[in-house]
Parts: sequence; C-alpha cells; structure tokens
Amino acid sequence: MRDVVRLGIIGYGTQGSMYARLIDEGLVPSLAVAAIADPDEATRDRASAEFPSAQVFTDHISMLDSGAVDAVVTCVPHYLHPAYAMAALERGIHVLVEKPAGVFTRQVAELNAFAAEHPHVTFGIMFNQRNNPLYRRLREILAAGEIGSVLRTNWVITTWWRPQGYYDSSAWRATWGSEGGGVLVNQAPHQLDLWQWLCGAPQKVFAKVAYGFQRDIVVEDEVNALVDFGEGVTGTFTTSTHDLRGTDRLEIVGERGKIVVEGSRVAEVTRYERLEREISASIDSDAVKRVFSGELDPSQFYTTERLEFTSRWGEQHAGVLENFARNILDGTPLIAPGADGIDGVRLANAIHLSSWLGVEVDMDFDEETYLSELEKRVHAEGGDATLATAAIEGVRK
Repeated sequence: MRDVVRLGIIGYGTQGSMYARLIDEGLVPSLAVAAIADPDEATRDRASAEFPSAQVFTDHISMLDSGAVDAVVTCVPHYLHPAYAMAALERGIHVLVEKPAGVFTRQVAELNAFAAEHPHVTFGIMFNQRNNPLYRRLREILAAGEIGSVLRTNWVITTWWRPQGYYDSSAWRATWGSEGGGVLVNQAPHQLDLWQWLCGAPQKVFAKVAYGFQRDIVVEDEVNALVDFGEGVTGTFTTSTHDLRGTDRLEIVGERGKIVVEGSRVAEVTRYERLEREISASIDSDAVKRVFSGELDPSQFYTTERLEFTSRWGEQHAGVLENFARNILDGTPLIAPGADGIDGVRLANAIHLSSWLGVEVDMDFDEETYLSELEKRVHAEGGDATLATAAIEGVRK
C-alpha cells in the first residue's frame, strides 16, 4: 500500500497551479503531483517546466486512463465539475471537486447518486473554509448548544471587490453560458456552505438580486436574500463585488447567547446565564425602569469570550488536500464530504430563482423551472453556450 497518493490536477490555472505549489512546498505530505492535464498548449508547457517529474496530458480522460494517478482534483469550469468527477469515480479514482460542486442541483444530485454507487472511492469537495480553526470551533459551540437554539442569523460578506478589468480579462467570466452566474457561484460558495454547516439549511428564501448593477456584466453583482428556517427563525445573506471597503460580519443570535464574527478571523461569543426569555421574565416593573434609565447593566446576565486564530489562506487549502489524502490512505473522516456540495448549490439556485420569479421559493423548488429560466439567460446573452447547453441537455436525457 502506498504511503503517498499520486494526484492528478485537471486544469492548471490559478487554483490548480496553487495546489501544485502547496504540495511542492511540503505542506501536503501525503500527496505527490503525478500528472497535470490542461487543453492549452502554453499552459502544458509551463506545467512541464514547473513539474518536470509529472506526466502532462491534453485532457482528463487520457490522464484517468493512464494509470498515473490515484486521485484527481477538478480545477475546471463549474459546469464541468460533475461530469469530470463521475469520470474519475467510474474508474475507481478518488476525486476532490473544486467549489462549487456544479451550477445547478440536478447535475450535482446526479453526481452524488453516482458517488453513492462507488462507496469505496473517496469523494471530497474543496471547502477550505471548513478548515478555518475559527469556524471549526464555532461549529463545536453551536453543536454543544452553548448559545441554545438559533433564532436569527445574518451574514454580510462583501469583501469580493472586483474591478471591471477583472471581468474583462476573460470571455468566460461573469457569464451564464460559461461560469453559470456571478458572485453566488464564483466568490461566495464558501459562505453559502459555512452558513448552513453552522446554522442548518433554510426552508424558504426570498431574494432581491441585481444583475449588472455596478459592473458591465449580465450576472449578479449584488445579492440580498431573506431566508426562513421555520418556526419563526430567519436569516439574511448579503454579498456583492462592488463594495470597495468590504465587510465580512456574521451574527448568530441564539436563545441563550450570541456569536459575532468579524473578518472570518475574530469572534466574540456571548453566553447568557440562562435562557433570554427567563431573564426577560425575571425583570419586574421596577427593574424595567432601571433598564430604560441605564441603571441596570445587562452584562450582569452574560459572559463573553474572544476567539482569535491565525490561519493563512493557503494552509486551509493544504489542510483539505492533506485530509483528502489521509481519507484515502487510512480512512480519516473527510472535513468536507463531496455530497455536501449540493447544499450551497441549492441555496444559490433558490436565490436566483426567487429573484427571477419575484416570489418566495421553497428549497425543494422545481428543478425544471430553474433550468428553463437559466436557459433563457444563457440564450439571451448570446455568447458561447457550449458548456451550459451540454450540462442542461445531459441531465434531461
């Protein structure tokens, strides 16, 4: 049995080359870069120069059939993630899918079902923020009930500022036909995953989304969504790519505490001495007057803890890669199982669909309605629709 997993990198762009460097720098000791596949000749030449010991292929099928790799990571356009992952799984090759798992739920559900038929092949997804020690600690706090049941949660994540030149740099960026959307499918999938990983999945969503609001693009660059978790519990999610200053603030209000996260790095955890409703019931009329006059200090009812961790972005990716390899080698539980990828895709789809139809949408929305609305936008933009058309037709067969 090997003590190092031979990794094939499908797509040697920004992400694929970063993963290769992390492995080369020794940050992922259980992986070795064994092969690289990319359709672009200049990119292949660069890959050969940077990793002369790796085999280089023009396409993923040649790599998968070569016998050179035990596992692959899919650093390709979003529409291709499910098909490329299934091609690997079919051959018994372990696969780590880049986020998002796909563009729409039907193709991701197909991938998950296919993966379930191959239970002995490792299937993970690159949700590197799950490896952020701050969010891992917060998940423990929430799971232990330290702030009680969640009553409300809000996330403002607008640290994705992208100038127009970013969108103009490539014809596939910010398109329905090639990328499958804007900020929801490119920048914010990690937060769509984390939000539900921490607080659970909502039942309904109503969204106001602006398309080409502050950038010359056809996809979304401004999102405001109101979600309903049921039993009166609500949440909001705001994201954009035109906020020059940017904010990253997550609030989770519970029945016996509160969590406030700033910058995905620092959190203040407040724990009430008992349920807030019990504290409320203990305040008699005289005490109410002291509340209004400022004489009653609410801090007597709670304690606060500050959490702060130092975690470099690359270390988070390296941690997921190493965890993926260890799962293959010794069964270490995955930080981010591939099947979890559908949750963020479903929420992004529901937000899009709500904004397109102007109505509140159930999270079990009709998938065919979503595909039809997506097709309208793919055709209207008039660009290269090859990827979108193939993916949509593929799930309709």
